[in-house]
Amino acid sequence: MDVPIWAWAAVLAVIVAMLAIDLFAHRTAHVVSVREAAAWSALWVSLGVAFGGVVWWAYGPRAGGEYFAGYLIEKSLAVDNVFVFALIFTSFAVPREYQHRVLFYGVLGALVFRAVFIAGGVVLIENFAWVLYVFGAFLVYTGAKMLIHRADEWDPTRSPVLRWAQRRIPSTPELHGQRFWVRRAGGWVATPLFFVLLLIETTDIIFAVDSIPAIFAVTQEPFLVFTSNAFAILGLRAMYFLLADLMHRFVHLKVGLAAILVFVGVKMLLLDVVKIPIWLSLGVIATSITVAVLWSLRATGDEREGAGV
Repeated sequence: MDVPIWAWAAVLAVIVAMLAIDLFAHRTAHVVSVREAAAWSALWVSLGVAFGGVVWWAYGPRAGGEYFAGYLIEKSLAVDNVFVFALIFTSFAVPREYQHRVLFYGVLGALVFRAVFIAGGVVLIENFAWVLYVFGAFLVYTGAKMLIHRADEWDPTRSPVLRWAQRRIPSTPELHGQRFWVRRAGGWVATPLFFVLLLIETTDIIFAVDSIPAIFAVTQEPFLVFTSNAFAILGLRAMYFLLADLMHRFVHLKVGLAAILVFVGVKMLLLDVVKIPIWLSLGVIATSITVAVLWSLRATGDEREGAGV
């Protein structure tokens, strides 16, 4: 797949422009309503799907299918990110009007870190083809672990990274609006929002360890890996505000995510044995997340009816 430099530049320009528009639209702190989040989510999804259409038109159905498979994988795993973000904000009692700013810079950092991870993955695969089997085994292990421990709850305040940072960085316990740093006694000190941002970035790096190898299972084209990842991540903030209050209903979501990770891991392990067509990959990924969501909504709906809600 021959992608010219100008295409890379155009994609990066679109991403930067959309981030600038998003930042300008949310320049003042306010509570993002479900209606506003739904509108932004529709915009981000439309942008991601439209770009996939361009890839399909320019490079054919195989490349288009690989892009959409990568996009679906990242979008599905991003729902788990939403749960963790909600847990972090709740643990630190971050007001809803300040959450968008934290997520904006969190997504910005995620794009940079994932670009580095993708570049590193491409170099590894080009020089050590056997690393694909390592990725595959890791994904199967991660999926199985997610299935076994899906009810476990993580405590953000016990994070080793957070404790290390709090011991070494001067800080203030009070929030100062949306600011991450403030001046105190002639020096700069971190506000609680800085440590929240640090946790957001740290957890996203951990999630990237799962999602990047998973996308390499459906395509090894750097352009498709990066763009499918980037366009899915761009909508992460809107997805959070749209779904955060409903996360308690997605009780079986991790089953679907685990199924996706195990499937793409097995696909990677069988690369030299059987070629699983991209349309089948798309179908398995879409079906796994759809069944998990519907199963969750049905289960929690029955519980609410039983409780007389």
